[in-house]
Amino acid sequence: MTCPVAVPATRRWGNAGAMAIVGLVVAGASTVEAQPTPEDRLVELGIVLPTPDAPVANYVKAVTAGNLVFVAGHGPCGGLDESNTGKIDRDHTVEEGYAIARWVGVCVLASLKREIGELSRVKRIVKVHGMVNSSPEFTGHSQVINGFSDLMEEVFGPEISKHARAAVGMASLPRNQTVEIETVVEIRD
Repeated sequence: MTCPVAVPATRRWGNAGAMAIVGLVVAGASTVEAQPTPEDRLVELGIVLPTPDAPVANYVKAVTAGNLVFVAGHGPCGGLDESNTGKIDRDHTVEEGYAIARWVGVCVLASLKREIGELSRVKRIVKVHGMVNSSPEFTGHSQVINGFSDLMEEVFGPEISKHARAAVGMASLPRNQTVEIETVVEIRD
């Protein structure tokens, strides 16, 4: 945390005053609890990141370009079955879709961690594109993809997790999965 009086103190009291204030800030820092890391938050949530699945076609799970990580479209990891395939509004409720999108978020985090090492390197979740396998009449795509967005907020906090987003319906998704999500993430060096 930055002390807002440190800069004016240098101007008014010279280096000696600034050093005294820096000493106060450093001394006070030892009493402040360290902020939990994203990995700490995952433990608190009872979430263990799985080993990312291998890509199912000719692509990679994530690509880093400069300070941006482009995470490929992810569906549910760990295998597909009737619990995570099919259409929302026919095979699943919105609440079930929310839970599936949350699980896809866990899968995205696993691939992101493999790409960047530590999730504490995430500076901002920039863009999320959520796709929902649904009928043309369904309109609750945002409520489904909130499962992903809410998880990101729980793991990273609101300052880092708030992102631009699209939540759209699809006539079908690969392997009949219910949800697919791709993400762009800004990272620290």
